[in-house]
Amino acid sequence: MEPVRTALVGFGWWGRKMATLLLDQPTSLALVAIVEPALDVARDFAATHGLRLEADLDTIVADASIEAVILATPHALHEAQIAAAVNAGKHVFCEKPLSLTRSGAEHAVRLCAQAGLVLGMGHERRFEPPMAELLHAADNGRLGRLLQIEANFSHDKFLGLDPSNWRLHPDQAPAGGMTATGIHLTDLAIRLMGPAASVLATTENLASALPSGDTMSAYVRFKAGGTAYVSATLATPFVSRFAVYGTRGWLEIRDRAHVEAPDGWVVTSGETGAPIRTETVGKAEAVAANLAAFGHAVRGTAPYPITGQEMIDNISLLEAIIRSARSGRAETVG
Repeated sequence: MEPVRTALVGFGWWGRKMATLLLDQPTSLALVAIVEPALDVARDFAATHGLRLEADLDTIVADASIEAVILATPHALHEAQIAAAVNAGKHVFCEKPLSLTRSGAEHAVRLCAQAGLVLGMGHERRFEPPMAELLHAADNGRLGRLLQIEANFSHDKFLGLDPSNWRLHPDQAPAGGMTATGIHLTDLAIRLMGPAASVLATTENLASALPSGDTMSAYVRFKAGGTAYVSATLATPFVSRFAVYGTRGWLEIRDRAHVEAPDGWVVTSGETGAPIRTETVGKAEAVAANLAAFGHAVRGTAPYPITGQEMIDNISLLEAIIRSARSGRAETVG
């Protein structure tokens, strides 16, 4: 399969991570260009690896040889950048969140679908080997009727950021750690439980001066029944835990390190009539696996596993969490 010629848009912390992966672990994508308005940030990297460097997205999407773009840019820019890419006939891989509003997510999904283009999402948690096994166990009924999810994805990486960094701006990243980490947990919850019906969320500043708060908790009820408790804290050492409870069994996954530098997982599970088991799963690069899946979908060799409706449902829940954190009341989703 011929690799998909791809341009990376945005060369910050996560953009550099993805660029390095694409060069060190070749997948179905071939990185050929970087778009970064602050050219000096990426100049040395681009020169070292023989990559084209541009300051403007319009310039790169006008190039017919570029087949896809990866957006690692501030959240509020995604909608306009997706529209520009789609208008130029480019497939799009977008870092999370897709949008900050349901209407924005619907528009992005509709644009790509109508143009026959693949839309990928930076929800690499689905591609972690133990998480993929959890999803498979739920799909084939091994866990029985799913009842509840408990999940936490927290770190203190942002405490050292310059206050001007966009990741700290309430208009770009509202509701504490929700857009940084919590959005991954709600994506997984929706994949397992379906669309959410309502949510009660709280955001507090307990240990920092972060403008959007440092402690976020959300209690979600789903349309098909069942609940999820999701928390995302920005003032505690790294922790990531995802647990699903069903009538026939339960499964808990704990990360040994942040996905930036994965170091494997500790998986604990229990099933009816069997002893509790604990195993360690070795490290794997889920970000590369997600990007590879996107490339295969572009080439038509396999469907992309995150559906447009799931993307919309996740952003619909995000929008309700933001509303609830501000109102202090339970909010209807959608």
